[in-house]
Amino acid sequence: MKDLFNNNNNQDGNEQKPKKKQGFTILSGDSTDGHGGYGVGTINLNNVTPVFVDPAEEEVFIDMGALHARSSVEKRIKFTANREDAPNPKLYWLVWVMVDASGEGAYYAGLGACELQVDAEARRGYKSMPEHVNNMDKALKKRVVIDRMDDKSKALLKKFLIEHNEEFWNRASEDVKNALG
Repeated sequence: MKDLFNNNNNQDGNEQKPKKKQGFTILSGDSTDGHGGYGVGTINLNNVTPVFVDPAEEEVFIDMGALHARSSVEKRIKFTANREDAPNPKLYWLVWVMVDASGEGAYYAGLGACELQVDAEARRGYKSMPEHVNNMDKALKKRVVIDRMDDKSKALLKKFLIEHNEEFWNRASEDVKNALG
């Protein structure tokens, strides 16, 4: 059966899944460009990328599922706002990375770090939804909010951002560079 909501239908009946995107999203059309029509006032998430920092494993990775709280770290975990609900937590940092463009090219413009405590065995975790929403919003506004991150996690994030795209790093805002050392 043809899926009318999916533009990826083949004529021969074989369906293909769209490829997952693992890079940073840079820019696309902005619905708030002044036309005053549908979509004005909506948040454009095309410029933000969720980056996870796992200081215990010294791993940093992009997981676009975090935009809808469906990342690999968050799946099958019941989150509460109470830290005691996760008996043996593992620390993760979800960092919202804002990428913007200037006449010189794209650059890292804002960062918003959010703490996640996950006990995979107990399938319980801690996260503050207001912190996630507020820090994503601050990153979108080109602010840098990573002051709660430990130095090791900041160093891992800095290394990842440089290795992912050194040109973005070279053009990064001074706030981003100073915050990551």
